Amino acid sequence: MMTANTLTIGKLAARGGVNVQTIRYYERSGLLPEPQRATSGYRLYADDAVRRLNFIRQAQLLGFSLSEIQDLLSLRIESGTTCVDVRQRAGQKIVAIDSKIADLQRIKRALTKLVARCRGNGPTSECPILDALESRMDSQ
Repeated sequence: MMTANTLTIGKLAARGGVNVQTIRYYERSGLLPEPQRATSGYRLYADDAVRRLNFIRQAQLLGFSLSEIQDLLSLRIESGTTCVDVRQRAGQKIVAIDSKIADLQRIKRALTKLVARCRGNGPTSECPILDALESRMDSQ
């Protein structure tokens, strides 16, 4: 029952740049719809599955979680949603990214201070980095 417009899971994986297990995972997660099956039991995907897979991958590259991607995909099909709804989700993602950047900068400052305290010689029992990790680190 394979037609010119259907892809096997292997071909979909190759065209989407992912492995077969990823596609199966996306199916279980509801990100990819359950495909039709050939009489042999092979999964047969429509051509639009490649577009959806590309959407998922691009959204991941922008830092969206699979749950957030599911939300974005649902906005595409829900009646009454507009670009404002999508823009709001993207804005929320920017706020979350800014927060992560601030956290990473704080972590970097703390590590930089710890590295500066360490001479790099002597036994590990006298290592200021290990000592600091064992004790409560104040906002360094």
